[in-house]
Amino acid sequence: MTQQSLTQNSSTTDIATLKANLAAFTGTQHWCRHPLVPAVLTTDGVQYLANAAGAHWLIDAIALAQLAEQPVKVTPFQIWRLTVNKDRSAILVCTDGDDNKIWRQEIAYTDFPLPKIDLWFTNNTLYLPSEH
Repeated sequence: MTQQSLTQNSSTTDIATLKANLAAFTGTQHWCRHPLVPAVLTTDGVQYLANAAGAHWLIDAIALAQLAEQPVKVTPFQIWRLTVNKDRSAILVCTDGDDNKIWRQEIAYTDFPLPKIDLWFTNNTLYLPSEH
């Protein structure tokens, strides 16, 4: 990824470009500490997603759940899926990797540009599945 593509925002990134750019992340060179939950690290791909899709709120929700939600805290591997409905409401679900739901949040409105996104969390690190 180039620095230019990392600094694009959601108004200049169309869905096809966003999907293609997200798929290009394999591994990471940098880890960022979450500002509200410093124990949580994010990868280059997650930082790109937050900036390009205006999804800092999504990263915040996942990081804060690591502190506040007991079932989440004790689950070593987590798959987080955001699904956006046609009416722009959404559902954020966390599973344990074996399709056992451990946490769910309904979101009344979002401008998240993709119909769905999966993020993985383990070893205090949030990353794109392609970065595994």
